[in-house]
Amino acid sequence: MIKNSLSRFMSPKHLMSALFISALAVLINQGCTPKSDDTRELIRFPIDNMDNLIFQPGMSFDQTISSDGKGSLRIFTVDSTTFRLYETGKMDVENAHLTYQSKIKTQDLQGRIYLEMWCSFPGRGEFFSRDLQSPVSGTTDWITEATYFYLRKDEKPDNIKLNLVVAGRGTVWIDDIRVLRTPVRKIEGAKPK
Repeated sequence: MIKNSLSRFMSPKHLMSALFISALAVLINQGCTPKSDDTRELIRFPIDNMDNLIFQPGMSFDQTISSDGKGSLRIFTVDSTTFRLYETGKMDVENAHLTYQSKIKTQDLQGRIYLEMWCSFPGRGEFFSRDLQSPVSGTTDWITEATYFYLRKDEKPDNIKLNLVVAGRGTVWIDDIRVLRTPVRKIEGAKPK
C-alpha cells in the first residue's frame, strides 16, 4: 500500500536521486559544522571583577548576582546602546569557527539584547557577527548565548571586539565570557581547491 502511494509521487529513479542528495547534504553539513570535542577555549573573561573591561556609563560590578557565585557585570540602560566589553588583541587562529559565548540574565528588558563580535584583519578592515537568531528580552534567568564567526585559511584577526548590544531599555547581567575555537573539519576524500 505504501509502495503504491510513493510510486504515484516519485519514480524509483527520482527517489534514489533524492536520497543521494539528502545524504550528500548531511556529509557537507558535517564538514562545516563545529565538532564539540575539538573545541578549545582561546580566552576567557570570568568577570570576577572589573579588570580589563572597557568601562562605559551604566556598567557596574554586581557581587550578589552571578552565574558562578563570583560576581557579574550589571548593565542598566534607558536607551539603545552598544556596550564594548573586551578586546582580545592579536589571536593566533585561522581556518576555524570562532564562538563568542557568555551567560546572560535580564530583568524588565523592553526591547532585546544580543552578542556582537567584530574581527579586525590587517589591511582588510573589520567584519562582524551578531546573534540575531535568538535575541533575549523580558525577564530571564541565566542563559547561555553565543554568536559565531567563520575564519578561512590565512584569515588571522589582529583584534576581536566583544560587545553586548542593548536595543531597548532595562537591566542585563553578563558573566563568564569566552572565545572558543573549533577547527573546520574536512570531508574525507574532498579535494582542496
